[in-house]
Amino acid sequence: MDRRRTHREGSGWKAAALLLLFLVAVPVRADAPAGYRIIVNPENPATEVDRAFLARAFLKKTTRWPHGALIRPVDQDAESAVRRRFTDDVLGRSVAAIRNSWQQAIFAGRDVPPPELDNDAAVVDYVLKQPGAVGYVSPEANIKGAKAVPVR
Repeated sequence: MDRRRTHREGSGWKAAALLLLFLVAVPVRADAPAGYRIIVNPENPATEVDRAFLARAFLKKTTRWPHGALIRPVDQDAESAVRRRFTDDVLGRSVAAIRNSWQQAIFAGRDVPPPELDNDAAVVDYVLKQPGAVGYVSPEANIKGAKAVPVR
């Protein structure tokens, strides 16, 4: 019986140590990044962007920046993880739901969705070439002179 108790106590210690290791290795912080960065053309005077404004821009419900320039949103590939994180966080819906909304808008002749590019590098290139462009990239992406702006 002593051997079983020692074994159980040893297992409990191991489980507690593993839990502690997990909590230290994967900290949960309120200020953790959202899994994407918003980038704009370097000529854009914006220093931050409001989440609701950003959602309206990507849904093309607003077409001008506060300084008057035409907004040119750009999406990433529908299968990309960064698009899922951005769409969930900013638009509050799934990528599939957003694509369905755009299909209905196209069919009704109302509008077309933002261009959909293959990866971070393509989005950065687009943003650098288009004065009113806004896009999102992975946190680790090389933004080559595009301006990263925080979302508030």
